Amino acid sequence: MFGISVKAFWLLAGSFFICGLSTSGLIGTHFISYCSSFGIPAVTAAGLIAFRGIFDLIGTTLSGWLSDRYDNRWLLFWYYALRGLSLLLLPFALSENSMFFLIVFAVFYGLDWIATVPPTIGLATQTFGVEKSGIVYGWIFAAHQAGAGVAAYGGGLLFSIFNTYQLAFLMAGVFCFLGSLFVMGIRKSAEVSVDSKIEVVK
Repeated sequence: MFGISVKAFWLLAGSFFICGLSTSGLIGTHFISYCSSFGIPAVTAAGLIAFRGIFDLIGTTLSGWLSDRYDNRWLLFWYYALRGLSLLLLPFALSENSMFFLIVFAVFYGLDWIATVPPTIGLATQTFGVEKSGIVYGWIFAAHQAGAGVAAYGGGLLFSIFNTYQLAFLMAGVFCFLGSLFVMGIRKSAEVSVDSKIEVVK
């Protein structure tokens, strides 16, 4: 068990909860159905997901390089803010039924898909130290999966109530902006005081 007394942990866990909510839980679960509600064939929507995956590889690799050179807090701030913007613009792209805008979304969103992971691990390491970073990131990742579960269930629930995914995607976009604020609340210092470290209770 853990006695958590570090605000940075909760901010990182909260931001990664939103990460899971806005990626695998939302796009991974509901994107094809969302596209279908606008008359876009499921095969086309699946192709956009695959196309996004190509840029995911590029974005994640580039994010790792940037995380070694720049303030991880600012990287995460921009990643979450830009992801939120893309989710807010997705309904427009779908309503226009424009393949051009959907491809732009797939590229833009794909670059950001797992880009949050390197700076999140970097902040966990800087804040809690190398020895504890593994187990701390494990709990942070658990928050990510919880967020994914909330979005997977919540998106379906909202659809069953309103007969549209619009609200689920717009809410996820707003939550991403909240996540960008969470990470800026983390102290820049790479060290924390002894009293504020995670204590392992045997």
